[in-house]
Amino acid sequence: MLARHPIIQASLWHLLIALLMSGCASSAPICLPGTHPIVLDSLYFGTAKPDGIVTDQEWTSFLNDTVSGEFPEGLTFWIAQGRWKNATGSVATEISHVLQLAHDGSQERERGLQRIIRTYKSRFRQDAVMRIRSQVCRSL
Repeated sequence: MLARHPIIQASLWHLLIALLMSGCASSAPICLPGTHPIVLDSLYFGTAKPDGIVTDQEWTSFLNDTVSGEFPEGLTFWIAQGRWKNATGSVATEISHVLQLAHDGSQERERGLQRIIRTYKSRFRQDAVMRIRSQVCRSL
């Protein structure tokens, strides 16, 4: 009966919305026993450049001299094929390198990721590097 009162109804809706929104604001996932929260960044590096493509040798050199220095404990990468609608409305395709880095999410790691992105864009004349950041649980 009380829930039918407009003020109580509005209060209940506000409480429900606040509870739902608090789940969205959570910075770390709830991990199962034996796992712990980490940040997983996936970076997507296009290979097309004005004078050709990023070669396998150039990519390997970039990994060795830039990425490994920032993340010496390890990394994972693979080759992918991307598609998107370009500015003219037609579908473009490009070979990409996907780089995944699992880390603690510290400011030091963030600065390292920014250096990696800036270096790639500058060295290979890229407009952008796509980054997807996730909060995940890891076990080893």
